[in-house]
Amino acid sequence: MYATVIHRNEPFSDVIEMVKSALASQGFGVLSDIDVAATLRAKLGVEQAPYRILGACNPHFASRGIAIEPMLGVLLPCNVVVREVADGVEIDIQDPTAMVRETENDGLTDLSREVQVALHAVADAL
Repeated sequence: MYATVIHRNEPFSDVIEMVKSALASQGFGVLSDIDVAATLRAKLGVEQAPYRILGACNPHFASRGIAIEPMLGVLLPCNVVVREVADGVEIDIQDPTAMVRETENDGLTDLSREVQVALHAVADAL
């Protein structure tokens, strides 16, 4: 599986703030916040349930990873999707070990596991 999935029943905007807070507690900042629903509505006239992609980055992990694999930036930041579903809100947190396998750089294995532990702590907080 390439993501951890969490289901919440709170309002969408509350879940966004919960996710940002949980990420911050593990040293992640949100570098980007892409409102997919608003973009599809503005560009294509397509109505979409609320769907946001939060680009999360822990600078310590990112710095270490880029030092090991300079091209790692094409796989960063770690994405967290928050989307409205029929029975609430779903949070999908990217699995960094799945992402790093694409590099075929064994030097990233231990680091990706550290990032995975931190993101699992985020999931547990949610």
